Amino acid sequence: MRIGIAGLGLIGGSFARAYSASGHTVLAREASSAVLEKAISVGAVQGELTHENVSECDLVLDCLYPQAAVDFLEEFGPFFGSKPLVIDTCGTKKDLTRAGMTAAARNGFTFLGGHPMAGTQFSGFDYSSAEMFVGAPMVIVPPPESDPSLLERVREALAPAGFGKLTVTTAERHDEMIAFTSQLAHVVSNAYVKSPTALHHDGFSAGSYRDLTRVAWLNPEMWAELFLDNRENLLREIETLTAHLNEYRDALRDRNETELIRLLAEGKKRKEDLDG
Repeated sequence: MRIGIAGLGLIGGSFARAYSASGHTVLAREASSAVLEKAISVGAVQGELTHENVSECDLVLDCLYPQAAVDFLEEFGPFFGSKPLVIDTCGTKKDLTRAGMTAAARNGFTFLGGHPMAGTQFSGFDYSSAEMFVGAPMVIVPPPESDPSLLERVREALAPAGFGKLTVTTAERHDEMIAFTSQLAHVVSNAYVKSPTALHHDGFSAGSYRDLTRVAWLNPEMWAELFLDNRENLLREIETLTAHLNEYRDALRDRNETELIRLLAEGKKRKEDLDG
């Protein structure tokens, strides 16, 4: 296959490495010439993605921040043609998928929303890996009333990345779920390390601290854009969490051991139920 990739950050770079390692040809568009040159030098990319060659691709992956991803679809839309599957990889779907579907209808290409559920707390091509997506879920938002055969085509096109399963959903459902499973975790982690006590954690911390603080090390510009794109869903999750935290606070303030045990047991039971 011939793969086009817009953006060689952690996600785009990992896709590039995975497809190249599987023997496919990867063409990339990257704002940083230094990053593109490095990707070519290490064999992750074989050339630059241009208006002239994008229509020769079997798959185009739009791995940019949300607004830049929309801009890429607008710029390259007239040049895609009917051959490539065009899939974005952004962490929010509602606005971007709407823009992608509109551009696809206007220009006659096939667009699907996508979100690989994999990554690290680090960003950039230097942290990308050919194994990043192995066994991970890939969320797909297909066009309304699309032919079922389209998903099989998507499955085949994404096979070299090694995803464990495809989760098919709507843009609205994706954004509702991701506010809880990803965005809230990043907010909590980032806020947690702001305690003055964190300055003195060395020698007093182990797995709990490490697990809770891992994603505090994030890309501020990217996550701010994602949070604002999903503002209503994320606000609802923050308010729900705040209400629960206040219950624990009140039980502690009132020295109410019975209530504190009830709250802790309730949370433990919920985790047991979730894990089956």
